[in-house]
Order: sequence, then structure tokens, then C-alpha cells
Amino acid sequence: MNVFPFRVYYMFTDLNADTPVQAGVSASKKYFKRAVDRNRIKRLTREAYRLQKIPLKEVLQAKNLQLAVFFIYTGKTIPTYIEVFEKMGIIVNKLSEQIVQRS
Repeated sequence: MNVFPFRVYYMFTDLNADTPVQAGVSASKKYFKRAVDRNRIKRLTREAYRLQKIPLKEVLQAKNLQLAVFFIYTGKTIPTYIEVFEKMGIIVNKLSEQIVQRS
């Protein structure tokens, strides 16, 4: 799934029965040479996800599913927190829709 500036990979798993969702974040070294910039993007992404993951977890628990999701930042500039927060909301809603349609 693509929601610019993120590419999202997800799959349904049965890795760990305790957690309904596992998440990972990445930023490209090709566009962000300095680790400080990559770490900032990853921090912003993790925080936006943390604040918006509750509806996703509820849907997964209701369907008794587990999800592994990986966010790759594909933009070429360092985003603002507001941009990341808005896009993460769109991503979480799309993932929730995919889960509802799956059953």
C-alpha cells in the first residue's frame, strides 16, 4: 500500500499470541545521509503510529487476527509532525478497512 510519503507492507501472522500488531519503521540512507535525520523521521513515525493504533488493535482483536506492519518513509525531505500524523491516520484507516474486508 502506498500513502505518500510512506510505503506500507503488511501481512497477517501468528508470530506472537500476546500482541495483535507488530510494527517497524525505516528511512532511506540514500536520501538521508545523516543518522540524525533518519532517526528523527523514525521517531516522528513511531509517535504518530502510537497515538493512532488503538482502532487498529480493536479491529484485530475483534477478528482474532495478528498483523505485522512495516512503514518505509519514501519522501526526500524531512517531514513535519503534522504531515506524518495525518498520513498515519489515513494508513491506519486503510489497514482497518482491509482487515474488515478480509473476513
